[in-house]
Amino acid sequence: MAASIPTPSPRLHASSASSRRPLSWQPRAQPPPTIPGLVISPRRPPSFQETCARGCLNAAASESLSSLMTHHPSARGVTPAEAFSRILELCAAKEALAEGRQVHAHLAKSGYFGHPVFLSTKLVFMYGRCGSRRSAEKLFDGMRERTVYTWNAMIGAYLADEDPAASLELYRDMRVSGPPLDSRTFPSVLKACALLGDHRSGAEIHGFAVKCGLASVLFVVNSLVAMYAKCDDLDGARQVFDSIDVKEDLALWNSMISAYSASGRSLEALFLLRGLKGRGLVMNTYTMVAALQACQNVDYQKLGMEIHAAVLKSGYEIDVHVGNALIAMYARCGEMNGAARVFFNLVDRDSVSWNSMLSGFVQNGLHSEALQLFRDMQDFNQELDTVSIMGILAASSRLANLLHGTAGHGYVIRRGLDTDLQVGNTLMDMYAKCRRPRLMGKVFYSMPVKDIISWTTIIAGYSQNDCHMDALKCFREVQMEGMDVNKMMIGSVLLACVGLKSLRHVKEIHSFMLRKGLSDLALQNRIVDAYGACGHTDYASRAFELIENKDIISWTSLISCYVHNGLAQEAFQVFLEMKEAGIEADYVTLVSVLSAAADLSLLQKGKEIHGSIIRRGFILEGSVSTSLVDMYACCGDLENACKVFSSIDRKELSLWTTMIYANGMHGRGMVAIDLFKRMIDTNLVPDHITFLAILYSCSHSGLIDEGKTFFTSMQHDYQLEPWSEHYACLVDLLGRANRLDEAYEFIKSMPIEPTAEVWCSLLGACRVHSDKRLGEIAVHKLLELNPDRTGNFVLMSNILAANGRWKDVKEMRMRMKGIGLKKMPGCSWIELRNKIHSFVAGDKSHPQSDEIYRKLAEVTDKLAQEGGYVAQTRFVLHDVGEEEKLQMLYGHSERLAIAYSLLESSGETPIRVTKNLRVCGDCHTFCKLVSKCFGQELIVRDASRFHHFNHGVCSCGDFW
Repeated sequence: MAASIPTPSPRLHASSASSRRPLSWQPRAQPPPTIPGLVISPRRPPSFQETCARGCLNAAASESLSSLMTHHPSARGVTPAEAFSRILELCAAKEALAEGRQVHAHLAKSGYFGHPVFLSTKLVFMYGRCGSRRSAEKLFDGMRERTVYTWNAMIGAYLADEDPAASLELYRDMRVSGPPLDSRTFPSVLKACALLGDHRSGAEIHGFAVKCGLASVLFVVNSLVAMYAKCDDLDGARQVFDSIDVKEDLALWNSMISAYSASGRSLEALFLLRGLKGRGLVMNTYTMVAALQACQNVDYQKLGMEIHAAVLKSGYEIDVHVGNALIAMYARCGEMNGAARVFFNLVDRDSVSWNSMLSGFVQNGLHSEALQLFRDMQDFNQELDTVSIMGILAASSRLANLLHGTAGHGYVIRRGLDTDLQVGNTLMDMYAKCRRPRLMGKVFYSMPVKDIISWTTIIAGYSQNDCHMDALKCFREVQMEGMDVNKMMIGSVLLACVGLKSLRHVKEIHSFMLRKGLSDLALQNRIVDAYGACGHTDYASRAFELIENKDIISWTSLISCYVHNGLAQEAFQVFLEMKEAGIEADYVTLVSVLSAAADLSLLQKGKEIHGSIIRRGFILEGSVSTSLVDMYACCGDLENACKVFSSIDRKELSLWTTMIYANGMHGRGMVAIDLFKRMIDTNLVPDHITFLAILYSCSHSGLIDEGKTFFTSMQHDYQLEPWSEHYACLVDLLGRANRLDEAYEFIKSMPIEPTAEVWCSLLGACRVHSDKRLGEIAVHKLLELNPDRTGNFVLMSNILAANGRWKDVKEMRMRMKGIGLKKMPGCSWIELRNKIHSFVAGDKSHPQSDEIYRKLAEVTDKLAQEGGYVAQTRFVLHDVGEEEKLQMLYGHSERLAIAYSLLESSGETPIRVTKNLRVCGDCHTFCKLVSKCFGQELIVRDASRFHHFNHGVCSCGDFW
């Protein structure tokens, strides 16, 4: 839910504006008024000390230099050495290198060094603070005499130059040849250890401080605490803290609380805060910031709010640092309303305030609000820094908002931030999420410096945008560069391999993983997924067996692999093994197993899984609700499918699409159309899959005009370009209605090249309606387009057999054998007493085979006597005698399944049969007569659709 952000009051706008607006008036200089009886003494000018205290660099420098030029001490009681000392300190505080150099030049030119060591030390200090390391080194090296202050100043200069290693090296030299250390030396060298994470040197320095008797000095203790904390030794920091008997220094408490907070040990930080209050100490800004940092967790949000309340009760205006800490605390706890209230009540906001709000919106998924804040920043003339830009780009990428993303990119270029490594990586991610891989590539190749994150981002971006070869090319470049490959990069490369369906590439990556020792559990699971996606379940199974500590994702990966490759029985077997291993199924696993139940039409198994979902408390929405509706529909239980559909409050497009398809599969075309209209009324926009479902529904119900209307609507009303599947569906619709010439003309008028699926639809219709001419055309086209597909060969062979062209049939079958193709045998199965019974044509492998064939003979005789059944041998597409054709018909797998059901079932529930091939015309007649003569409802699912047989009538209307 989007946060309701409070609107800033006019007073806040006014105060903010006034703080930025220069004063429009200046006080006028007027002579003092003359009052009778009073003598007005002239105003005393400020002393030199007061001038320095106010930080008036120019005035102080002018006064000290003019005093020196007269070659006598200042008339205001300041010696030249003291004057120069103070002015150099002021230069250091203001980081005014140019002015400091002028003072140095004046000293050198005038030859005045009343206190050479003292002033030289001040110069070293000034150069160090102003970032001129070389000048400080030159001066330090040229000094014949050095005091402890000189050494401390040079150590500080190295620290200011971000070279802590040089600071430690100089400290070691100082120990050997320098003067004795004082308490001021230790904070600097301990800070150097902290920056380097050098725990060993820090502990050594701690020991020396103890030896010198300086380990109990408060600012040394604070430095020790900070050093141990930065070196990830909080126990050491706590020991130092506890070693102080009198803990009345607030800075010490702040150091320890901050150390715990920064390390994520919030509980210890908050316990210390309680101890601080117990001693009667009053929190300052640093205490509150550190304590609020410890509250950046939902578990401690209440304590953070108590600190906020204490600040408000104190009556003091919230300091910007405390305000920023409050914003960060509320944002991390997901309370963006609280963060916004603090933000809008801050009088002085800095860049951290804006960036904290921006990051908070992005982290809490309020991406639109983040972009609105970006516009507010521009309105307030708030300059954007790297953190702001990255937040804006992140929000744009999450929303896939290319307009704002490119605007951010433009700002980056104008500000010269395009060379920043982190900004470049974020730009690439934004373009990848906005599906602009070309622009992503341009950013990548224009980056002057690239790190492992850059390469991982570009590979992931290419993989996610179907530029799989580009992803593999980049991966090869990474290997050529000799860079270390991380696990995230391997995952993205595997995604590219899956997109290419390339078993060779998956094997190569798998071998690379094993050589480099990158086979953690997450990657092993992805390898199972990758082999499965490439259609090689044997490799997937072997990769699964190699995983030592299998988790729920490992088991789910193998189950999904089997389901997606049409091996639903194997998927169920793995599911049972998983339960035996004591692994509890999760949301994703149950969805996969539901798909397996749907593929096999196992209603009882599906109901068991449905019950498990309810018992586990999973919410029926998203993929679970869609899978349940699909399972019930595929198991022939449309009534329960409708119940599940009706029970879902928030129906997504995928759920509507599944329900439309379910009704189409069961021959309820008009119900499917009504569902489509209801879906449109909910303001959902249909996509390609939805139109495919409604066209399928129209095709299987003979709704020609309606189907053509939907096909036109998807192009003109929704600007969706039809896929080849949509064209195939319309050809199938026209073909089933025996409008074959119209279907052929439609194919010729297609704006895209007709695919094998389109010609296959026409060929199937030609077989049903015995159109030899168009059938021949379709056969030739299929042989050109897809000569290696078994289904096409079988369909073509059946067309030739139906026309009595046995020589051509034999030649076609020999050709299939020559290229290693086999016709899939007809197989039917039923589920009885929680067990699957499967049959193939002429099957005698069942334990009750003799009883089944006797029952089938009884059923056939009864149908002949009471229903007038006469076998239609024209549906036997083999060059054999009539008697043999009869035997082949009587042995069809669905008849064996029906006979076994009549033998074993009570007759109170429908007989549910699933067949892997299309039901032949004779078996269709057989099923109608069984439902009539035995008063038994039959629900038969074949490769094309569902047939509901009842009282001698089929729901397909003999149209399938």
